[in-house]
Amino acid sequence: MNNQTRLQELSAFLKAQRAKILPQSVGLSPGTRRRTPGLRREEVAQLAGVSSTWYTWLEQGRDIKVSPSVLDAVAKALQLTVDERKYLYALALETGTGALLREEPQPQISPALQRILKELRSCPTIISDRRLHIVGWNEAAAHVFMDFEQIPYEQRNMIRILFTRKEFQRLAVNWEHFISGFLAIFRAYYGQFVEDEWYERFLQEMRELHPGFQSLWEESRVSSAPEVLIEFRHAKAGKMTFHLTSLQVQGDVDLRCSIYTPDPQSSTEAKLNQLIKAQK
Repeated sequence: MNNQTRLQELSAFLKAQRAKILPQSVGLSPGTRRRTPGLRREEVAQLAGVSSTWYTWLEQGRDIKVSPSVLDAVAKALQLTVDERKYLYALALETGTGALLREEPQPQISPALQRILKELRSCPTIISDRRLHIVGWNEAAAHVFMDFEQIPYEQRNMIRILFTRKEFQRLAVNWEHFISGFLAIFRAYYGQFVEDEWYERFLQEMRELHPGFQSLWEESRVSSAPEVLIEFRHAKAGKMTFHLTSLQVQGDVDLRCSIYTPDPQSSTEAKLNQLIKAQK
């Protein structure tokens, strides 16, 4: 990400976070002359204890000097989560580690991780890398989603698939809610590897190919491990509900396990087992 792109992303992020905060939630009057939702710039500056001019310049994406202590105050004023704070600091202070990245071959999954995948018989599980390329999945995932082997590795990116494969859009009852979790993870990586130019190339490609991408991208949270309840309408099994848990895999390769655990209050697990049995 070049300096101009980094500052533009910082500007967009601050504006989006400011728009989410209700004035009354921070003890301010909602007033009657607010043209846009959320706080005004001068109100954020007041809450953070910084000058209105300085915060305006920061939000405009000007290349100004910032310090961790001042960013702490801005983050508190904007009520940022831990992951959102990390994202803010990465963009404002250029603390990402993306400079270490190179074009690398497809990550290899260890035998131990392969065993875990196999043992999660009733939990569809997908393993992805730091760019959300899918590098592994289990039999349950193939039955609920698709056999990802049908997609070439270079096209097997979770974000790309969610926007291009109609079966995924039909599967999720609330597709936008479904994809928001993955966009939140992707944004966390984007901030962490702020200097890796691949991310900006990929985002630009998605903006050009999919008109609705940008609005969803701007609305997305920042989360390294969102936990959400997702409802699917499977073509063969009907209604299925899963709890999505995202886990970071420790080791030399930066991998993530996305585990869909059947909701115990539903018949999802029985339906999944029936799907798998029918294919044997």
